Amino acid sequence: MTSIALCTINSSARSIARLCQVSRSAHGTADFHSFVVRYSTLRKCAFLPGGKWSFIRAATRQMSQASPGRISLGRYGKGVFLAAGAAAVTGVLTAGVSHFQRAEMATKIPRIEEEEGTIRERCKSFMSLPVTDIKVLEQRKDAMSARMEMLIMETQAAFCRALEEVDGGSFMVDRWSRKEGGGGISCVMQDGKVFEKAGVNVSVVFGNLTEEAAKQMRSRGKVLKGKDGKLPFCAMGVSSVIHPKNPHIPTVHFNYRYFEIEEADGTKQWWFGGGTDLTPVYVDLEDAAHFHKTLKEACDKHHPKYYPDFKKWCDNYFYIRHRGETRGIGGIFFDDLDSPNQEEVFNFVKSCAKTVVPCYLPIVNKHLNDSFTPEEKDWQQVRRGRYVEFNLVYDRGVKFGLATPGSRIESILMSLPLTARWEYMHEPTKGTKEAKMLEVLRNPKEWI
Repeated sequence: MTSIALCTINSSARSIARLCQVSRSAHGTADFHSFVVRYSTLRKCAFLPGGKWSFIRAATRQMSQASPGRISLGRYGKGVFLAAGAAAVTGVLTAGVSHFQRAEMATKIPRIEEEEGTIRERCKSFMSLPVTDIKVLEQRKDAMSARMEMLIMETQAAFCRALEEVDGGSFMVDRWSRKEGGGGISCVMQDGKVFEKAGVNVSVVFGNLTEEAAKQMRSRGKVLKGKDGKLPFCAMGVSSVIHPKNPHIPTVHFNYRYFEIEEADGTKQWWFGGGTDLTPVYVDLEDAAHFHKTLKEACDKHHPKYYPDFKKWCDNYFYIRHRGETRGIGGIFFDDLDSPNQEEVFNFVKSCAKTVVPCYLPIVNKHLNDSFTPEEKDWQQVRRGRYVEFNLVYDRGVKFGLATPGSRIESILMSLPLTARWEYMHEPTKGTKEAKMLEVLRNPKEWI
């Protein structure tokens, strides 16, 4: 499971979260007091609303909706079969800004611009050394696999630093290796002040696809031609799931990944996938609008159809069929994205990766001191049970990980909460906040 999400925040959209590079101490830790004191003197950076972005826009192409449960992306990607989704209910929401304005200064994060400085210099800010040896990354710095590995390492570090600042705790950094090839870095924080469990994982693995993994890909329309029954592959990505203690702070998940397969004639198939989605315990219209608006603004920089199509894809994918519910209120999700060209798709993924802090941390800060009742905590535990059900039964990343020899089970199951609850025949009382949440999950909305 890997993921990274990124959205920009337009200055006209009330400047919800200003995220700039902050000064760092000799040990590489962020000096957040200096950030507040010297905020006005800082230069613009990639997260700053109105800041400069270097994106290559794709030419406009049609992206059509096909039959229910399937999205046709035309030249944007091969057809991918999806779980049947619940019917969408349109609702246009407008969110206030006061809560997010108060949270604005609390959302601070060190930021290193992609491809700014040498690879060796950029590695100094990471939670750990990259999976691939630095010398190898330097030799292959222009290859997409090297560029993507640097991006996922930077995304992991940026998100971890932001969460540590909010929680006051620190991540345990756990490097692991895979004898078949590659390895990863798992960053996990448990029993913090704010987060019951927070995991941000990077994995870079390679080897030969198993027949089970190849079968999964062929079922999605991939045409794979191996040599002597072998399909060399390289897969990498960043993935995160955050389970807060307070039921008024939502769970968030993001995953951004890159896949390469070498065929018998030496040519390579490649594609990107990922997304970011929010799983609240209670409906908060302001939170939902902020989250989706941030994602939409990032998508719109690349193609006007990305957000509506990938939002629908997200609702369809994170659908618990045996419950008739979506896992949460969605976000964006895409897979097998391999056009219009590699550079443009990478730029889009890079944009998505930059949104993981601005779309989530303002929501965390807004609800940081919310009080809650034992009944609200119980409802959170029930909803977490649904989260577990989806991940173990349907999630494609979990299935791929479990089907790949040498995969690290602890990292694959990092997404599961420390605690959850399954009550027999549980149904909330009509008219309650819990019933309203369930109604949204059974009838996905348009949040902006």
